[in-house]
Amino acid sequence: MADAGFPSQHTTTVKSSSTTVDTTIRFDSAYIKTIPGYLKIAQIALNLLGFICIEASGTFSYHSRGSWFNFVSMTGFWITGILLAFYLFHIVERFYKIPWLKFEFGYCALWVFLYLIAACLAVTYQVEAYIAAGFFGFCAMVVYGIDAFFKFKAVKSGQLAQGERVINKQTTTTVTTPSAYP
Repeated sequence: MADAGFPSQHTTTVKSSSTTVDTTIRFDSAYIKTIPGYLKIAQIALNLLGFICIEASGTFSYHSRGSWFNFVSMTGFWITGILLAFYLFHIVERFYKIPWLKFEFGYCALWVFLYLIAACLAVTYQVEAYIAAGFFGFCAMVVYGIDAFFKFKAVKSGQLAQGERVINKQTTTTVTTPSAYP
């Protein structure tokens, strides 16, 4: 008779993952046709449109609200543009050990907050160009928020920013027959 305190079978699960990356620097326009590529292009366009609106306000562009909005929009423009170039030329894949997704998540989340402040300040100034810039700022805030959400999901699921990670899962079940005790 088998002892009731011990299971009659044992299951072992072994997970292994392998990372496949190509570390050569090359141009690949396929990234533009992905959702992260669309989001980066939208971010660049909205950053630029907001900046142009503030600059088109004439003498009002030197107000502190306009300067803050221009700082947020131009810093976002350049950082997002550099990140887009890194993805297009697979520089992110070359340096795959850097936690790119965590960096981008933090960057996008920070820019949501900064654009909330900048757009609110622009809209409350009651100058038409500032109101238009505020609209583009709120749109940029939403796009950065969507990007942050996708980056958060990717970080939680253990994805790479570029390249492939293959996870192999093997399950072994060992069945032990009860032996008779003397």
